[in-house]
Amino acid sequence: MAEIAVFALHGSEALGERISQRLEIPLSRHEEREFEDGEHKIRPLQRVAGHHVFVAHTLHGDADASPNDRLCRLLFFVGALKDAGAERVTALTPYLCYSRKDRRTKPYDPVTSRYVATLFEAMGVHSVVTLDVHNVAAFENAFRCPTRHLQPGGLFADHLAPLLGDRPVVVLAPDAGAAKRAENLRQNLEARLGRPVGRAMMEKSRSEGVVSGEALYGDMTGACVIVADDIIATGTTMLRAAAACRRGGAVELVAAASHGLFRPGTAALAGEGGFDRVIVTDSVPSCRETGAGLGDRLTVLGCADLFADAIVAEHFGEQEGR
Repeated sequence: MAEIAVFALHGSEALGERISQRLEIPLSRHEEREFEDGEHKIRPLQRVAGHHVFVAHTLHGDADASPNDRLCRLLFFVGALKDAGAERVTALTPYLCYSRKDRRTKPYDPVTSRYVATLFEAMGVHSVVTLDVHNVAAFENAFRCPTRHLQPGGLFADHLAPLLGDRPVVVLAPDAGAAKRAENLRQNLEARLGRPVGRAMMEKSRSEGVVSGEALYGDMTGACVIVADDIIATGTTMLRAAAACRRGGAVELVAAASHGLFRPGTAALAGEGGFDRVIVTDSVPSCRETGAGLGDRLTVLGCADLFADAIVAEHFGEQEGR
């Protein structure tokens, strides 16, 4: 069987170190060199011929680099690995850029998630592992290579269950697209708490950046309500859900989202009428800095173990979770 090599590109080193520690193998060495005009060179610094290579790189945008830059670096590095004789290359992308643009909603709209998939395949990526994409079906349909989609419901449930005590709990999907994500978290919580956990959903529609819809379905009177979504960017969706839940009788609110992009304005999540807790994973490494306005209400959970387990499953050919 081929040997394993794990690389982590610039900005994703901390994630790579935690993955390698879990696997009890050293993180592989590489070089990233910058040129004066903004171009760059990236290459492995050790033999990869015949190896199953895993490359960890999260594809968000922040003050250091755009999603385009991170995507380009990852693709070029995959090309260099294939040229160096790597048997298989698996991309580990905790946050997969452009996954929100997965269908046409206006005439002549691009389906950018499919274009990204085409780029991965053109560079010879064997498989892609990601965490909680916006639309799982669209993600799986966009790629022709194998994919593995990791769900964070168990991670959130492990953290939340000890904090909930015997209070009534409801998991709310802030829109129809989050229904399966919320249900996964709800089932995980039920298993850990050993008692029923309620479900609820909120109406939401968006057109040209304008969000509408106020209807709320489900009983949350006197309950701790956990709002489950994939991304917190501006916080608009979460704040709408918080206001509706307060009107519906919720006594405590928790926001649970996989990816904390935290653009300006998200500090309002911890303001009056907002959330008692905001929980995200470290899929976006800068989330602690960009979410600093949330103070001690912000909790960041590590996702490295999910990816380490996925590496074992990918390398030894397990198909569960694909």
